[in-house]
Amino acid sequence: MQKKFWKMHGIGNDYIYFDCFEWQPNDPASLAITLSDRHFSVGGDGVVLILPSSVADARMRMFNADGSEGKMCGNAIRCIGKFLYEIKEMRKPVLTVETLSGIKTLSLDVSDGVVRAVRVDMGKAELSPARIPAKFEGERVVNAPLSVNGAEYRVTCVSMGNPHCITFVEDPYALDLEKIGPAFEHHPAFPERVNTEFVRVDGRNELTMRVWERGSGETWACGTGACAVAVAGVLGGFCDAGADITVHLRGGDLVINYTPDAVFMTGPAAFAFTGEVEI
Repeated sequence: MQKKFWKMHGIGNDYIYFDCFEWQPNDPASLAITLSDRHFSVGGDGVVLILPSSVADARMRMFNADGSEGKMCGNAIRCIGKFLYEIKEMRKPVLTVETLSGIKTLSLDVSDGVVRAVRVDMGKAELSPARIPAKFEGERVVNAPLSVNGAEYRVTCVSMGNPHCITFVEDPYALDLEKIGPAFEHHPAFPERVNTEFVRVDGRNELTMRVWERGSGETWACGTGACAVAVAGVLGGFCDAGADITVHLRGGDLVINYTPDAVFMTGPAAFAFTGEVEI
């Protein structure tokens, strides 16, 4: 059967979205693997299902390009906010979305009926190694040594509903991510694998990052990753808690505000195109 999809992206982090309020695929993992192929199918970083929820305006499930299911995706949830407002006609300035890492609240910046930007309450950053999870000693992992492919890195670990490992480097664009990204992702210190951010400090409250996402490889943007990077920036003394921190990613910029009680992410969401695929 033919099913409509919407290709959307948050600063280049692109997924294939399905309206699943009245229908759901039987095998979304296989669907994600097939449709994410950029040469033989639609192409994207994965597939996102937008479903009904009994506790929020909608529920999201997201599947990476390798078929693995993620708990949360910051760029995808902004796109869901735009989808719910413009396509599902939920004309509310504040929406809630149920995820595997809890219910997230979205504040929409709307002009002439179009969602221009979305501010997401991403919840509290988790710093306990056991809850990230990451196999390190102590109450938190900040600037800790980690040996990867024979080289030592200093890393900070944060969970934003999914695990992140952040390392500060001189030039993230000088790195061979295809080589070192998988080594971080599958490192034995991370029992559920890990998303890894390579970060340069550009100035006070200004950071540039590249990201290697578990299950997808390098992507143009990662919302939870930008949040984790801002948290690491504050913990490392490069950024200020409670300040707007600009994070530059390959696909564009996100603004993150971190306090010990919550992390807020603000950024755009966009439609690319629609189509139909055989399911």
